Amino acid sequence: MSYNQYIKDALLGVAVGDALGVPVEFSSRSLLTETPVTGMRGYGTHGQPAGTWSDDSSLTFCLADMLCGEYNLQHLATRFISWRYGAYWTPHGTVFDIGNATHEAISRLRRGTSPALAGGVDEHSNGNGSLMRILPLLFHIKDMPIADRYRHTAEVSSLTHRHQRSINGCFIYLEMARAILQGQTPEQAYQTICQTVPAFLQNDEMSHYERVLSGQLWKLTEAEINGGGYVVHSLEASIWCLLHTSTYADAVLKAVNLGGDTDTTGAITGGLAGLVYGWATIPADWINVLAKRDAIDVLIANLQAKIYS
Repeated sequence: MSYNQYIKDALLGVAVGDALGVPVEFSSRSLLTETPVTGMRGYGTHGQPAGTWSDDSSLTFCLADMLCGEYNLQHLATRFISWRYGAYWTPHGTVFDIGNATHEAISRLRRGTSPALAGGVDEHSNGNGSLMRILPLLFHIKDMPIADRYRHTAEVSSLTHRHQRSINGCFIYLEMARAILQGQTPEQAYQTICQTVPAFLQNDEMSHYERVLSGQLWKLTEAEINGGGYVVHSLEASIWCLLHTSTYADAVLKAVNLGGDTDTTGAITGGLAGLVYGWATIPADWINVLAKRDAIDVLIANLQAKIYS
């Protein structure tokens, strides 16, 4: 497989996982245990046709789009504003789902707040809204020293989520993705982050990631994994689902069927699973209904040309 194929694996992995979760967002785990998601559905929670991705993928694509040119946070902010108020990178021309913290931050960006200061920094600004969109940054920072990888992660997270806990979550996720990019199995990549991240990250917020970085996350039962929208829970769920499955389809279906913030857990898990198993292993009937597939393919080709030229 061509090395630059990882970009396609990641972006399609995010979008398909997201789209699987959109119709059942906010559904309880007990309901999904009775009627689990087994494939691409239509309508449901947001009344969208099958293959529709949400803000998770929209903002992921905005970041990928910015990275096709120069790395510039103001250019990224402009794309976020265009998405929220101009339907840029939406599947069907409307924004139908947006988190409160992201909405407030983009409103601040629109009023002229610096991208470095737009994201919420209080305790309650630790949803998964920057974690869900951070994966394309991997391809920009993958060869940088760890301190530079962290700095860029903090910058990109801070447009919507500036709290240290959210930044840490994004960094842990990208470090695991980077280990996978280097050819490690999910189990190896997980052990890598448990060994390297605590040695680098020394801040008061690290205690919130004890379960993730203990090296024992895989031992937890499904009942101990939360599918909600808190950044720590989303990171735990995505890694746990990856460690408990052996195909892309199984990983994202396990993530979606946790219930709660199903589209985002699906997207975050899908990004990692895409990197592990490759986009070609995603069921064809899922990919074939994906909204704006042609536009996504053009974006992928443009990012490949930029990163690997």
